[in-house]
Amino acid sequence: MSTQYSILFKQEHAHDDAIWTAAWGKSEKDGSETIITGSLDDMVKVWKWSDEKLELQWTLEGHQLGVVSVDISHNGAIAASSSLDAHIRLWDLESGKQIKSMDAGPVDAWTVAFSPDSKYIATGSHLGKVNIFGIESGKKEYSLDTRGKFILSIAYSPDGKYLASGAIDGIINIFDIATGKLLHTLEGHAMPIRSLTFSPDSQLLVTASDGGYIKIYDVQHANLAGTLSGHASWVLSVASSPDNTHFVSSSSDKSVKVWEASTRACVNTFFDHQDQVWSVKYNSTGSKIISAGDDRAIHIYDCPM
Repeated sequence: MSTQYSILFKQEHAHDDAIWTAAWGKSEKDGSETIITGSLDDMVKVWKWSDEKLELQWTLEGHQLGVVSVDISHNGAIAASSSLDAHIRLWDLESGKQIKSMDAGPVDAWTVAFSPDSKYIATGSHLGKVNIFGIESGKKEYSLDTRGKFILSIAYSPDGKYLASGAIDGIINIFDIATGKLLHTLEGHAMPIRSLTFSPDSQLLVTASDGGYIKIYDVQHANLAGTLSGHASWVLSVASSPDNTHFVSSSSDKSVKVWEASTRACVNTFFDHQDQVWSVKYNSTGSKIISAGDDRAIHIYDCPM
């Protein structure tokens, strides 16, 4: 039983350019673990994680411009990627083949997120709308309107009830998915929200801002439950551990921080990246963290369970 956080694996020069996004999935079919990364070099790469190392499985080509967001469906079968080329592409992770290309234009689609039932994919737009695309239909099924500014970040709650969006002006909106109604508008941040994540029990929303703060909101009552500082610059990514004990953040200060959910104290800081760290995610058990950033490196960390 390890009690020490440590770096387990490093993949240097994983892409030819900055890595903006990463996701970690697990196949329901055979339990295999897949990591996907998207880069400014227009490429999506699919890596197999086994024996505590990464093996490149596929290089997925098709995007015309930088890839800003990737996600993996909850059954681990499909990946989605969004790009500055205003298209969302769906990929079969077993074959490495493109399943669909969806026009999310007229301008770039930013964060993509699979719904918990893996039937939909949501993305934010410049017009302050969250567009929901059907995986089967490959078409836009409906939109949720924040009546606000460009949406940079999106998250579904694990219970499938809520969708949260974070905008370039620091405004966060929480929608009731069943009714499409806007439940809460949170104005705790003054700067862009590049990432947000629900706690595994869907009760809390953790938000990251260019202001350097992480805020925690009670989803039901929209109360601010905590403000965390520790990063010296923009907070670019946050993710919750599946067991609800910790969450992780990354920043343009080149660090990755692990926070205890109960005390909200920072319990570990990694300073292994050479440049800003755009993406952090947990694996399905919460025993590992992946981080990736402008230094083109992928790092895997060991988390004590």
